[in-house]
Amino acid sequence: MSFFVDLGGFIMKPLYYLVSAVMLGWHKLFGAWFGESSGVAWALSIIGLTVVIRALLIPLFVKQIKSSRNMQLLQPKVKELQKKYGHDRERLAQETMNLYKETKTNPFASCLPLIIQMPIFIALFRLIDQAAKNGQGRGLLTDQTAKLLQRAELFGGPISSSFTNSGGHVAVQVLAAVLVLAMTATTFLTQRQLMSKNMPADALSGPYAQQQKLLLYVLPLVFAVGGIAFPIGVLLYWTTSNLWTMGQQFYVIRNNPAPNTEAFTAKVKRDEARRLRKGEPAPTTSGTTVVETPVEPERPVQRQQPKKQTRSQRKRGPGQRPGQPGSPTDQPLDDPQTDQGEK
Repeated sequence: MSFFVDLGGFIMKPLYYLVSAVMLGWHKLFGAWFGESSGVAWALSIIGLTVVIRALLIPLFVKQIKSSRNMQLLQPKVKELQKKYGHDRERLAQETMNLYKETKTNPFASCLPLIIQMPIFIALFRLIDQAAKNGQGRGLLTDQTAKLLQRAELFGGPISSSFTNSGGHVAVQVLAAVLVLAMTATTFLTQRQLMSKNMPADALSGPYAQQQKLLLYVLPLVFAVGGIAFPIGVLLYWTTSNLWTMGQQFYVIRNNPAPNTEAFTAKVKRDEARRLRKGEPAPTTSGTTVVETPVEPERPVQRQQPKKQTRSQRKRGPGQRPGQPGSPTDQPLDDPQTDQGEK
């Protein structure tokens, strides 16, 4: 058992230095304005830590969005594989993994930002928890600075306290409850935003959609239950992280939505309205501009003059043909010389 404890401490030790270094860097900036022991300075330092961590995770977030989009677009093909190999689970799993490999889709990439954030979350939790209980620091957070964090108050309550460890402070319980609700709501809205705006209709009934629906309701519930034991500083970190995620998703979904989604239809309408407002020509599928050639006006049709007919053609009826009974050809033909004389 001690081996795993030592291994966990070995893994977490670099994170203590990383988290404490970033947080203390922001605290040096905000502490000069609000005071080193001010709860506002420590709260802003934790928010600054969140911004730095999430900015470093932007490449992973891009991979997460691409992976989620590929998973959505592959759902029709996954359904076809389920119909074809539904009786053979091993073959179905093999064919599904081959499909992911061919399309360079990682089904676990959507969890990468959350997985990487969890150790950082735990490191911040232990830093604040040890400072609150014992006044001890870890990493670059010295014992003296940890005691400043322990005494820092925000809205009348210590920032290192939690809902279950409020010390009888009603203000702490109220602030912690508000932050727990905010963390739960932003977690739910983040998942809901992705499913309602950037998922095709045919992807809402597959196994991936069922997984997303499960996370949509289970994950906020887990944070709501566990959040009552989180210090106020940790609640600030996670709520800020959720708000950052919502902003990132809004930008990506608005500017680069998945095909056949509500966000894609809205983007097409915005692009069309912008094109009409600027007076630009409509683009073609090949990417070239349509060049409209002027259409010449139609000329009036000239009336054709009737052909000149001989006397024998004039005597023949319009519905008669040569050789029919009663036609002029059955009669003896006129003398050509007479005709020439008449002409």
